[in-house]
Amino acid sequence: MFRRAITRKPGRNAADGLTTSTIGLPDYGNLIRQHDAYVQTLSNLGLEVIVLEAEPGYPDAYFVEDVAVVTPEIAVITIPGALSRQGEQESIEPVLAQFRRIKRIEPPGTVEGGDVLLVGKHCFIGISERTNALGARQLGCFLEEYGYSWEPISVDAGLHLKSSVNDLGQDTLIMTRTLSRLEAFKRFTAVIVNENETNAANTMLVNDHLIIPAGYPLTKKELSDLDRKVIELDVSEVSKMDGGLTCMSLRLT
Repeated sequence: MFRRAITRKPGRNAADGLTTSTIGLPDYGNLIRQHDAYVQTLSNLGLEVIVLEAEPGYPDAYFVEDVAVVTPEIAVITIPGALSRQGEQESIEPVLAQFRRIKRIEPPGTVEGGDVLLVGKHCFIGISERTNALGARQLGCFLEEYGYSWEPISVDAGLHLKSSVNDLGQDTLIMTRTLSRLEAFKRFTAVIVNENETNAANTMLVNDHLIIPAGYPLTKKELSDLDRKVIELDVSEVSKMDGGLTCMSLRLT
């Protein structure tokens, strides 16, 4: 069960961040309302939510998940693969140091937390444009010290690994059809998202509830058949910046 979450307010320059989206830039007012609803939902599920102030020099900094990987034992401070985001991690470290022993990725290794999927004591680490093999190995070595196993997964579509696969609990993953074909995931029960609803693969399990992005009725129906309560949240403004549900918080047990 998660006890707390760390989030960060989007800055007024959030639209200056990195994106590959072609659906337009976010409206700041709507982005703040969506972020507030996100924070309130986590609070309603019993988490103490720490809301950090915006980082004016880093328009992507409200995607706090990318700058650290948190387990029950440690917090690994990452080095983002995007040059413009390197430096975001400096302000998150003292916050996490209140709750976890700190480890750090060292250059030229890069890791972004959106590429790191923990399922029990096993970790899938996406090798992507943002996370390189050296960074993955460093992270894997840190995790091995605490009894975790890990394996690299090539990210061929989407910004991060968790754009396409996430843990639903009870040995079940939600994922795209492409990832479901990988041998690494065949031992799990798979909820495969419809090809028109691939963004719904970024679903977040929080304290026996599944938080899903709004607007994906086929996925919502399938998840409603699981033994989990389903909560929809509008993240339409966030998606314009290649973001989703998981990337807006660091969740701590």
